[in-house]
Amino acid sequence: LAKHLSTTAKEPHAWEYSHDLVGYNYRLPNLNAALLCAQMEQLDSFIAKKRITATLYQAFFKNRGNPKFKTAPSYCKSNHWLNAIEFKNLGERDNFLQTSNENGIMTRPIWKLLNNLSMYKKSPSGNLKNAIYLEERIVNIPSSVIR
Repeated sequence: LAKHLSTTAKEPHAWEYSHDLVGYNYRLPNLNAALLCAQMEQLDSFIAKKRITATLYQAFFKNRGNPKFKTAPSYCKSNHWLNAIEFKNLGERDNFLQTSNENGIMTRPIWKLLNNLSMYKKSPSGNLKNAIYLEERIVNIPSSVIR
């Protein structure tokens, strides 16, 4: 089933393109697969470097009050794919984004809420009070494995 779905769910036929399920094109060319294998061999090293980076960020932002470095709950073990800081309000967030990017440090706001994107404007959504609060305050900071 996985193979069938990953090859666009096309029913076997010499020339006709009929699909019996919603399928996807998730096949990798050999070159991409080789790159993936090489990257997977380094996964433990990448995660270790990301944890070091997160520890350095956490120490730097500790006792500063604002912004606050976002940490995982105590019952979790994060891979630190992405590091983020939280500001008190939208104005402080935007000021930091402008200053850091003007000085060659690529930072970016957290992703926009989907219901604010044009293609989903007419889609139903519930109470997004917490999501809006975070959208106005969270900044993603550099999280590369390159050190």
